[in-house]
Amino acid sequence: MISDKMTAELNIQLNKEFYSAYLYLGMSTWCADVGYNGSAHWFMSQYEEERAHALKVYKYMLDQGGKIELLTIEQPEIKYDSLLQCFEDSLHHEQMMTESFNELCDLALNQKDHASYGFFQWFVEEQIEEEASVGEIIAKLKLVGDGNGIFMIDNQLASRSDTESA
Repeated sequence: MISDKMTAELNIQLNKEFYSAYLYLGMSTWCADVGYNGSAHWFMSQYEEERAHALKVYKYMLDQGGKIELLTIEQPEIKYDSLLQCFEDSLHHEQMMTESFNELCDLALNQKDHASYGFFQWFVEEQIEEEASVGEIIAKLKLVGDGNGIFMIDNQLASRSDTESA
């Protein structure tokens, strides 16, 4: 069983995970609207992954006897000036999620909640992959600038499988 404080923080994290999914759905929509179909696919895969992360938190809370509260999901801003900006916003969001899991780890350690700490380690590792993947895309986009290379990168992003980690 987890503490009331951990339950409250996990409910906030659950909301953040669903917001992440919603954010990536919005990014996919923006990309599709402006013709970056490969990036739209990449962000749709990211949406599915984030939704799965939310359900992982949900199941953990159920298994630990935590009371789940479904909080309001904030509407994300989905207006971008460029594909680069879209991915930079994605990286910024992933860095905020990393910080959120780091704070949850700190709370778990402070409460000597070893089960939760162990659970969070999967997400800590996942965040390393998330940031690295988006960082690599950003580096490529910066390398090609505003030229036709963007379309080559966009085409490569279409090859992401739905089960592939970001």
